Amino acid sequence: MNGIAVIDKPAGITSYDVVAELKRILGAKKVGHTGTLDPLATGVLPICLNEATKLAQFFSSDSKDYRAVMLLGVRTDTQDTEGAIVSREAPDVKAGEIERALLSLVGRGEQLPPRYSAVKFQGKPLYQWARKGIAVEPLPRVMEIHLLTVEELDLPYVTFTVSCSKGTYIRTICSDVGEILGCGACLAGLRRTRSGAFREEQALPLKGLDKETLAAHIMPMADVLPDIVNVEVDLSLAEKLKAGHQPLVADVLGMNHIPSLAAGDMIKLMTRNRRLVAVAKMIYASDQMSAQDGKERAVKITRVFDDE
Repeated sequence: MNGIAVIDKPAGITSYDVVAELKRILGAKKVGHTGTLDPLATGVLPICLNEATKLAQFFSSDSKDYRAVMLLGVRTDTQDTEGAIVSREAPDVKAGEIERALLSLVGRGEQLPPRYSAVKFQGKPLYQWARKGIAVEPLPRVMEIHLLTVEELDLPYVTFTVSCSKGTYIRTICSDVGEILGCGACLAGLRRTRSGAFREEQALPLKGLDKETLAAHIMPMADVLPDIVNVEVDLSLAEKLKAGHQPLVADVLGMNHIPSLAAGDMIKLMTRNRRLVAVAKMIYASDQMSAQDGKERAVKITRVFDDE
């Protein structure tokens, strides 16, 4: 059973707990998640099953959407309400100030990862250094906030939605806003509503999930990565690809339909019955193929799948 299951992660457990539960339900050998959610967070967690674990690298740069609840006036050592309180004060701020502080973070910028995070420093996750009481200075990371909207003000709580690039820490957004306002802040609640092409409405609740329900909602590998063009290959070429063959110009020219592609474009090589065989990168543009020697490599295979 190969494909992607989109799970609605409940609060209070780790992303790895979800992986372990799906392994148990399906008896699958290989299971992995794409994009960690902290125990506090809920929402969209795509899970790769068996051969689909090879697809995880293609989701690593996906943007994400969140709905967050920020608590003003409280600083913690983890930047969320699960950490130890560092300071507490009544926030004396107005609605316009809060909105301006949040909107000032929209755009491309740098963000310091939280001390309690999985970002590595000298080969170890930051949270391991923090738990030992060792202060380290991680390098700032480039991130981008595409869109941020204040949804509700119920001071000291502020609910907002955010669309952002990979690697953006929402609890750090809250902490940064607290410093801008001067009263401190931390994350009180977080729900991921989108991860790349996977959305909240597709997510299955983990509680009570059984094998039959899960199997009925697994997305085939051919249907994920919708932004990558599909190219059909015959069964003979499919078997060669599985054996390590790198497609030649003659192979590509022999395919039924070659879409208009540029050099460097990614493609999905699939059989007629929609089995994913490989993901590859074009070496030549499709309109340059006929001018090349038939024995020249046409595409570079990056991943091969046994999607049976």
